[in-house]
Amino acid sequence: MQISVYNQSGQKASTIELNDKVFGVPVKGPVLHLAVVAQQANARKAIAHTKMRGEVRGGGKKPWKQKGTGRARQGSIRSPQWRGGGIVFGPRSTRNFSKKLNKKTRHLALVMALSEKATSDHLYVLDALNPSANKTKAVASILRGLPLKKGSTLLALPKAQKEVGMLAQNVNRVTPIWVGSLNVVDIMKSTNLVTTVDGIKEIEKIYGSK
Repeated sequence: MQISVYNQSGQKASTIELNDKVFGVPVKGPVLHLAVVAQQANARKAIAHTKMRGEVRGGGKKPWKQKGTGRARQGSIRSPQWRGGGIVFGPRSTRNFSKKLNKKTRHLALVMALSEKATSDHLYVLDALNPSANKTKAVASILRGLPLKKGSTLLALPKAQKEVGMLAQNVNRVTPIWVGSLNVVDIMKSTNLVTTVDGIKEIEKIYGSK
């Protein structure tokens, strides 16, 4: 597959041939779904946490004697049936939502997501991304010159352009990421995927050899 390469003015400068092992993989919905569900589940944190009777403050003394009062026997005012007592079967912060996904499936889903962006014309390649001024405004101007689809943009940059990625952090609806940290959720969630020629080479080096 060959796609156009744009210069920093937004004009087509040349073309680049993509590696079919990374950008030409047939897309299978169930595999992508497994990867997305696993990634979101692994990122989930258990925030809700209830206390059991042994963790609630107070209730050390027996409220009344065992026999002779005519009332039901009670051992603590922090038992679950009491107001302010412990919670039975409540949510705990020790819950584990993680899902296991083997490496081959995870890698396959990632290259499928990249292939989907390439085949649907949502992948844009710049010959270079070197803004004339070390400002966020300069990066935004370059991205604005590309024929991007309406929506969010994932800016995948090679490791050598970490500084440019920091400048792009404040650009509206643009998320910078190192190509080695690409993941299925970020790719699928973004409408456009923008990178450079060096970024394509680094992507193919990292994901094409697996």
